[in-house]
Amino acid sequence: MQKKTHTPHDAASHEPRLYRLVADRIQRLILDEGIHAGERLPSERDLATKLSVSRASLREALIALELGGVIEVRGGSGVYVSSRAEPDIALPEAGAGPFEVLSARRMIEAEIAAIAARVATDGAVDAILQAVLEMEASHANKSSNEQADRNFHLAIARATGNSALVGSLNYLWDQRGRLWHKLKEHFQTEELRQETLKDHRRILEAIAAHDPAAARKAMRSHLERVTRTFSRG
Repeated sequence: MQKKTHTPHDAASHEPRLYRLVADRIQRLILDEGIHAGERLPSERDLATKLSVSRASLREALIALELGGVIEVRGGSGVYVSSRAEPDIALPEAGAGPFEVLSARRMIEAEIAAIAARVATDGAVDAILQAVLEMEASHANKSSNEQADRNFHLAIARATGNSALVGSLNYLWDQRGRLWHKLKEHFQTEELRQETLKDHRRILEAIAAHDPAAARKAMRSHLERVTRTFSRG
């Protein structure tokens, strides 16, 4: 009988994501410390210290637990055990963690911006500008603004002339699932939204000036700002 081989993709698909492991530890802490429905969990800072995990990993785990109905995140108040919570409830699969996706985007999109700055045609720069204008015009409409944000980043990828990079970026944006949107719902601020518009202008200006180093730095700074805001609140 032929022995079945396992590809790296197979192994990765069965590897527990870090936020799922942290979520399991939080559920165990709730049980071990007798925190009942309606009662507040320790602060995020205290939980991160107690579990020896980063604030980003903790926040992803809390969002996963919220999606699973285990906890309730109440803005300005804290995190509470849900009245619907059941011991050791199985959490729904929520895909890649938001900070996992952001980390990949920082590496890939910084280089995409640098390549675009080297090779972008006038038409490609115009397409990026139109995406910036679209995002500025739709600032008050969160749904339209989300699509305009994606259009901006994809316009930069298309400016490289490399369809594989466009496909890779599309894939990363498609990973922005329920965890991402719930995290954004809780922690995106108007300040971040305004700074994002400024960041996009700086990225556009660097690409239009055909300055790869400035474009790389501007894109990396933009995605680092998003990461800081979502991980620290």
